[in-house]
This record gives sequence, structure tokens and C-alpha cells, in this order.
Amino acid sequence: MGSSDETERELDRRSFIKAGGALAAVFAPALTAQRALAGVAVAPALRRGGFAAREADFGPAEGAPYPAKWYPFTGHPDSDTCWSLSVGPDGRIYAAACAESVPGGVVKPTRYNEQRDDLDYLFNLAEKVDDPGDSGRATQCKIHYSFAPSMHDGVMFMATHLSGPPIDLPVYSPWYSWHDAKRVFRGSALLAFDTKTVQVLWWDTMIPKEGCRCLLHDEERGLLYAMSYPRDHFIIYDLKTRKHRDLGRISSINPQTLFLDKKHRVWTSSDYGRIVRYDPETDRLETSPNFIAHDLNYQTGWHSVFYDVAPAPDRESVYACTWSPAPRLMRIWLDEVNKGDGWPRVEDLGPATQPRDLNFPVDLYRDHCGGMTFGGDGKLYYVASRWYDPKYFPQLKGAKIETQGVVWRLDPETLNREEVSQLVHPTGEAHYVSRGAVDHNGDLFFGHVGNRPSGIFKVSMPADRKRPNAHLPIRMWG
Repeated sequence: MGSSDETERELDRRSFIKAGGALAAVFAPALTAQRALAGVAVAPALRRGGFAAREADFGPAEGAPYPAKWYPFTGHPDSDTCWSLSVGPDGRIYAAACAESVPGGVVKPTRYNEQRDDLDYLFNLAEKVDDPGDSGRATQCKIHYSFAPSMHDGVMFMATHLSGPPIDLPVYSPWYSWHDAKRVFRGSALLAFDTKTVQVLWWDTMIPKEGCRCLLHDEERGLLYAMSYPRDHFIIYDLKTRKHRDLGRISSINPQTLFLDKKHRVWTSSDYGRIVRYDPETDRLETSPNFIAHDLNYQTGWHSVFYDVAPAPDRESVYACTWSPAPRLMRIWLDEVNKGDGWPRVEDLGPATQPRDLNFPVDLYRDHCGGMTFGGDGKLYYVASRWYDPKYFPQLKGAKIETQGVVWRLDPETLNREEVSQLVHPTGEAHYVSRGAVDHNGDLFFGHVGNRPSGIFKVSMPADRKRPNAHLPIRMWG
């Protein structure tokens, strides 16, 4: 290579491969050594630096139509976000129509009705928990990564988060209003919804004065786990006693997910990019000395918190992406640590989004990856953004929408990636996907953030990539 500019372009070009998503061999050896020091392994495909498929093609995968359809929350026109989308114990898709920017806004859970090919609006959650939107307090405005199924009784648990302002104020600050009895958020409301009878069985205030950022259900032990906001405390809720325990603060910036292993340990991350786990046998929170994957060219791991985590079908590993600039994909081998007391191996799968000119900032809304879910074909699907860049993606210049939401498929065996579809919103951007899920028929669904009304996308899968009860084994966290 010649000049430093040429080197930079080559490294950036190779750091994002549209079809293979692999770091190139030109700089893999140096990064391999760095990641060894950070406790992050480099995937074999990254070490080889091989390109698995087409590099120059930016269209859908050949020979496989994956049509995407938009379903706006027309039954809740105030909705501005959809932070939670999950498959329920009945194999159907549930999505939260949130209204967090509207004074007095409330959340309405919805369910996809495959007979009508439309959404059913289940209830006004604020009314069910006796905390109406016009109470004068901060409102029950959203469910944030907090659907959690219960398979033995067909219940879907859901917990609320804060941010919606009182009916007579333009904004809400949980810090400013913490001691204001009139304005303070009453607390995260936990509901048990019976998917068979379509009834709310009971509700409770799970976390007083705080919202629930993310929720997990350990069904065998009858426990719910949550992260609180704004204090970022680790919460355990006992479903038998309906009491909660607060194990304390883990960081300043909330992780966006919790996940479970075979030994009932709960995993998440701190705001310094370190893995955190709770071991119920010792009743202790522990922090790893190692980091989750991040770009070692210019990142330290700070703010590299988990955004989304999907369990592999065999449950020996999970696949994750980060909520950070230049989000990273990784595979974490939890089953290896289950055989001992060490920490799991983190396998860096490379960047989730495109290269960028580091002379200019790219915000977290534009540079995003989410919606991770395994399809009925055993492959990982997720949505990552792609945007106009005069240096790396000039092809998008002049497009009606210069930021795209691309649906990718990753093969766990080869780690090859290919683009299978694009999400298209009728009037705005479609790239910011919060969560994804596959229903019992094997079709993909994605929750979307960024337009009003918000809504969800359905991506219809080809018959050869579907199977009955494709949602099983089910994901137990939001």
C-alpha cells in the first residue's frame, strides 16, 4: 500500500464486507493480538480474511424473494416508537405501540392477527394498572425490551418504562422529579397477560419510581430479572411472593438486554464494555476482566453495551450486537463457561454496519443494528442501517431516503452474511429496528422506531426456510 490515505481507505473498505462481513487478512494479525489482550477471540473467518460472497452487489440475495410489509399503529396514532416486539408463548407476535413524546401518552400492546393480516390492539395499559395518562405524573408510556413469555401457563409478562411527560408538561426528567410526589413516575408496572383468554390476570409495581429497561424470565425458578432506569440497578422479582430485591447499581449507561444460560446465570454488560453476570448460587454480581467486542482501531470499550442478544438454537452460544458507534457483532460461547467457573469466550464477528469517514461523526440513531432473531432455517437474521456517504456509499446519493434498513442473514456454520431484504417505510426512514422475532409460521417481524405512527414490519419467508413452530425454542427475554 502507498500513502496513509490509501491505507485508511483499504482498512475501512475491508472492515465491512457486504456479503462476508469479514475483517481482511491485511490487518487481522495485529488485531488478533490486540483482542487476545482484551479477552476477545477473532472468528476463523476473520483470521482468514476471505470474502464469502459478492462484495460489490448491494441488492437482495439472488433467487429468493423476501417481501417486507409495513403495519403502522393506526389504532394508536400518538405512538412514536415500538421498543418491544417478541413472540409469545402462543407463537404469535406481540408489539408495543409506545407514545413517549406526547404529554399524557400511554402504551398499548398489540398482537399480529394472521387471519386478518393486521394488528389487534389489546388494551390501554395505563388503564389496566390504574395509572391513567391524565394523572399528572409521568406516564406509563412504553414497554422497552420487556416482553417475557411463560410457556407452562401461556402468560406473557410485560413491564413498563418511563420517559413520557405528564399531561400538562412538555418533557419529564426522572432526576428533577425524583422527590416530587405529584410528578414522579409511579414505577414500572408489571403485568401478567393470559394469551389464551386475552385477559390481564394481575399487575404489580415492580420497580418504584423507576422504569424497566429490559426484562428476562427464568421460568424454572419463577424469577424475573430487570434493569432499572435511571439508576441502572439489577432487580430480581419473585413471581411467587411478588416481591423484588435490588442488588445494586452496575453502571451508568443501561445495558439494553439481559440473557440467561443453562445454569440459570444472568448475563449483561457494564458501560465500560465488560461482561457482568449474576450467579444465583452465590447471589452475587460479578464483572469480567475482559471486554465485549469493539473496534480496537479507535474504541476503548466505553459505551459498548449489549443492545440485542439472540440465543443460538442449541443454546450453547448467543449472538449479540452492541449499542455504540460502529456497532459490533459477536458470538459468545456461554456453554463453555458452564463447564467451569471462568468467563465465556467472546468471538468478534466484525462490524455490523458500513465503513465511515472518521473525520465526521455519525450519530447512534443512524448507525444502528438490532432485531436479532433465528429463523426456522437455523440462520441468524438482523437489521443494520446503511446510509449515503460520499466516500463509501455514493450509490445512495439523491435517493428518496438516504438511510436504508437492510435485513441480513448470517450462517452460523460459515459466518457468511448476505443481504436478503430491505425494509421500506412509505414516507420515512426504516432503518432503526428495536427487536425482531419469528412467529410460529416462520415469518420474520421487526419493531420500528422513528416515525409517527410507529409500527412493525413483516418479512415473509420462502417456504424452504420455514418450519412448523419456528419460534421454538423460545427466547425468554425482551
